[in-house]
Amino acid sequence: MANEEEAMLRGQAEIWQCMYHFVDSIALKCALDLGIADIIQARGCPITLSQIANDVASSPSLDIARLSRLMRFLVHKKIFDATNPQSDSDSEEETLYSLNHCSKWLIRDTQELSLAPLICLLQYHPLLTAPYKFLSRSIQEGGNAFHMAHGRELWDFASVDPELNKVFNDGMECTARITIKALISEYKHGFDCIGSLVDVGGGTGASIAEIVKAYSHIKGTNTLLPLHHHALELTTLGWILHNWSDEDCVKILRNCRKAIPEKIGKIIIVDTVLQPGGSGLFDNIGMALDLLMLTFFGGGKERNELEWKKILNEGGFVRYNIIKIPTLQSIIEAYPK
Repeated sequence: MANEEEAMLRGQAEIWQCMYHFVDSIALKCALDLGIADIIQARGCPITLSQIANDVASSPSLDIARLSRLMRFLVHKKIFDATNPQSDSDSEEETLYSLNHCSKWLIRDTQELSLAPLICLLQYHPLLTAPYKFLSRSIQEGGNAFHMAHGRELWDFASVDPELNKVFNDGMECTARITIKALISEYKHGFDCIGSLVDVGGGTGASIAEIVKAYSHIKGTNTLLPLHHHALELTTLGWILHNWSDEDCVKILRNCRKAIPEKIGKIIIVDTVLQPGGSGLFDNIGMALDLLMLTFFGGGKERNELEWKKILNEGGFVRYNIIKIPTLQSIIEAYPK
């Protein structure tokens, strides 16, 4: 009986955690808005709450008590570190706040690799938060929760709203930098024998620019359009196919298949490979992203290996190889023969 009660108590705690998990992202966005990570980085050493407040303050009315509560939460979540040089003192003034391996990903001003733009995208506007209210309806009735909320697709808004388009591109570009760094470091010889490369759906072109920079012998092309030409040795699809249904992915893959040579061509897909029940660093994130795709894109989905195999085979790629890299996505090499 005691074990049952303990299990029920743990279950209650887990539901509480899930219920209030959104507070974590709110706190992250608040830290970004106030520029706390950049302030500590600029100082170059651990600093007090008053020093943070002095650099944050845009007006003399800043509420340092509220700032203290925010920092207490972020320290508790291990986003920032805090030390008190006088352990016998209860004074908040003596606490020194510093960056750690989490908060360094929040730096915007002086760091090439940052997740700050993606946080800003996800917390951008009611446009991007309202669809969650329609998720259950979309499951009951079928369809796209985003479209139910707004009557149009996300891409329709981005095409006419320059601010949203910039926030979206910045968010995607920051993830591309992280992924490409991991790809180049772990996939060292994957591009050695490649002369030409096309990044399909490459957005601002950040990904292919980094690849060409690292492999100067490659002729790179960035395109947002379907492939109509031939004689390409390699096509890359970086975090693209998860936006689309299986049927659309097969069409994209078949176009890629037509555009590469029979014997030496291949495609590289950089995307999430789900591991349901897995205990890897990013496995929980992959599962959460699948619900995000369910909400924002009618046919979009994250896929496990069997689901990838199905669309690859139907798209004309009968052989594939999955390579894990130190980031959320994996590399999927796919060959026509």
